[in-house]
Amino acid sequence: MQTNSTAMYWKSLDNNRVKCELCPHECIIKNNDVGKCRARINKGGILHTLTYGKVISYAYDPIEKKPLAHFHPGASIFSIGTSGCNLACTFCQNHNLVSYTGQVPLTSPKEIIALAAQNGSIGIAYTYNEPTIWYEFMLETCKLAKSAGLINVMVTNGYINPEPMKALLPWLDAMNIDLKGSTDTFYKEICSGTLQPVMDTIALCHSKVHVEVTMLLIDTLNTDWDAFEAKCQWLSQINPELPLHISRYFPAHKLTIPKTRLETLSKAREIALKYLKNVHIGNAFI
Repeated sequence: MQTNSTAMYWKSLDNNRVKCELCPHECIIKNNDVGKCRARINKGGILHTLTYGKVISYAYDPIEKKPLAHFHPGASIFSIGTSGCNLACTFCQNHNLVSYTGQVPLTSPKEIIALAAQNGSIGIAYTYNEPTIWYEFMLETCKLAKSAGLINVMVTNGYINPEPMKALLPWLDAMNIDLKGSTDTFYKEICSGTLQPVMDTIALCHSKVHVEVTMLLIDTLNTDWDAFEAKCQWLSQINPELPLHISRYFPAHKLTIPKTRLETLSKAREIALKYLKNVHIGNAFI
């Protein structure tokens, strides 16, 4: 197996540059440089993925940990992740994994399928880091998993362009999409991204696969209640039964704001229940 694999969704530019078209950043990458995700590199005018087969973290998890509350409850699922992310959240809970640069033994999709069929697992969850940045490995593994009768779950920030998302959807069974904030300002200042592409992903995927949404609340940063309520109302227009997980933030990476107050979570759930039927609070008992 190669350490690099030719990437999908890019086009050639002049002077050996390439334009990556996998996610909304659409990085213009010079020769020998990487994109913002740090997982795709331009070598001689050809874009390669640096994480193909590099499984850095794996575990058999309860599916509720993804979190998915309304999809095969009580099941176990084999979870895998690699390094890199196309956002740069100051509160990243998995920063050590995302930024890992050490050596990793390579794993083939077939080996993943064999592991995913053990220990009562119903399939594979692509999670821990942002799975869309190892798109090629995930797509190949998803196809093999489907042919083996296994389920594919993606836990994602939703920051992906529509064309690659549409190509992946036939091979997925469920998604948890992380709606990190209710305003574009929060996304730009705290996550180094933009809000609309995430909303577009939710709107695109909800009718094709089982979708649940997570919103991590951070006191003073993304608790503008008018904006939060507007997003709950928007989600209800997509589907009032779409499950929403309101998750408690804990200090991590660069952000030292104290953990989210329980009162904040309760207020958020009260607002969300005005529009959505399935609202859950997460991390509240840690």
